[in-house]
Order: sequence, then C-alpha cells, then structure tokens
Amino acid sequence: RLMFCGCRDKTGKTPGCTTNYCSLLRGQRDTVFVPLGDDNPLKSIRFQYVTIGLIIANVIVFLFETAGAPASAFVSSFAVVPQELFQVYLLGGPAPISGDAIAIPERVTLFSYMFFHGDVMHLAGNMLFLWVFGDNVEDAMGHIRFFVFYIICGIMAGLTHAFILPDSQDALIGASGAVSGVIAAYLMLHPNVSVWVLAL
Repeated sequence: RLMFCGCRDKTGKTPGCTTNYCSLLRGQRDTVFVPLGDDNPLKSIRFQYVTIGLIIANVIVFLFETAGAPASAFVSSFAVVPQELFQVYLLGGPAPISGDAIAIPERVTLFSYMFFHGDVMHLAGNMLFLWVFGDNVEDAMGHIRFFVFYIICGIMAGLTHAFILPDSQDALIGASGAVSGVIAAYLMLHPNVSVWVLAL
C-alpha cells in the first residue's frame, strides 16, 4: 500500500501510519525509493503496447542522441527553452534569436522535449517509473486514451515550466512531466495497491 505520511510532532509519529517515515527521512535524508513492481495485474487489456512503445521510443531517441555525441545546440533544438517559446508563442515558428542547431517551431518542442534525456540515469529513472505504473493506467484508460493522456501531461508540464520561468534560457528535456502525470493517475486509480520498492 502506498502511504504518504506527514510529520505531526517532534517524535515523528503520525496517526494511521504503519511506518515511522518521518524518522526515516530525518535519519536518511538521501534515501531514494525505487519502484520495482506492483501487485496489480492487467484487467481490461492483454498487453501494455503503448507503455512499451513509449519506452522503446525514448531509448531509441537516447541512442540516437548519444551515438554521435551531438553538440548541446543540437539537443536544445528539441528542448523547451522558455525564452525562445515566448518569442513566438504557440502559433509561431522557430525563435528568431536562438542557439539551436536545427530550426524547429517552438510549439513542436513541447512534444519533442519529452523524448530526450540528459544521461543514462535520467532515462532509466523515468522509464522505470513508466514501466511500473504505466501499464495499469493504460489498462484503465485504453491504449489510445492513455497515449493522448501521456502526451498532454508532458505538454502541460513543459508549459508550466515555461510560465514559471518565462525568461529562462535553459533547455528543458526529459519525460519526467509526462511520467509524473502517469504516477498521479495511478495513485488516483489504485490508492491501495502494494508496490515493491528498493530503498537506496
């Protein structure tokens, strides 16, 4: 069962919590919980085609991204750069002032950025969470609706980042926003399912 408990007093005890998470967090500030799997078999679909397809697509893009050791200007061409996005907004083309190697309409980067990753750990972390939680969300929504939901979550995450930091010139890449939407959907759909995690 996934349980999120807040610290209520100095002892770290919270009513209803089976584990003293507050004390654990105080003593192990660098503890990372990695999901390994869940006890939640598929009920409506035979196979999680979209989840696997998204993982494969991310891996292929990462291999392409790293095979020729492309310059940062190449990767930033596909990334969301808030300052460039707001130069042309959603209906314009490529930003007139940018350091991109390829001229791509800024609105397209709201889709492309979620398939690029900074390094192997960035990719592995996102794909592991998608592997563990994505299949059951796809099972509940169906293949097409799940794909649309995933893409919308990624786009909304990119837009949220851009609106919070409109003057930023930093390139945003990664599937974290889309995957976070999948995790939120999973928690809403299956709040009491057991999830196996590895504490590092």
